[in-house]
Amino acid sequence: MTQQYVAGELSLLLAQLWAVATTESAGREIAGLRREAETMPTSALGSVVVRAMTLVDQMCWESLELGDSGAFSCQAKAAAQLHEFGVCANLLGGWTHDHST
Repeated sequence: MTQQYVAGELSLLLAQLWAVATTESAGREIAGLRREAETMPTSALGSVVVRAMTLVDQMCWESLELGDSGAFSCQAKAAAQLHEFGVCANLLGGWTHDHST
């Protein structure tokens, strides 16, 4: 993949993630990540993906706690697409998230 393609695809995935945000603060954070994806050097995109994965993980848990299965389903789909892209573009490395905290 070319670096421009990677940045563009990440921007698109973040736009899709923004569309399933259920809080204003999550929406603002995703918009900020999208700006970074579009303006940062491509070598820094891994950090954007990791922060986006952490954010969507939090969004999913919040939706589950609120009993909003519709939002959770959309967020989980967006998370899966973002994760798959991050892995295929070799941007995630060994990203994991511990839910025990």
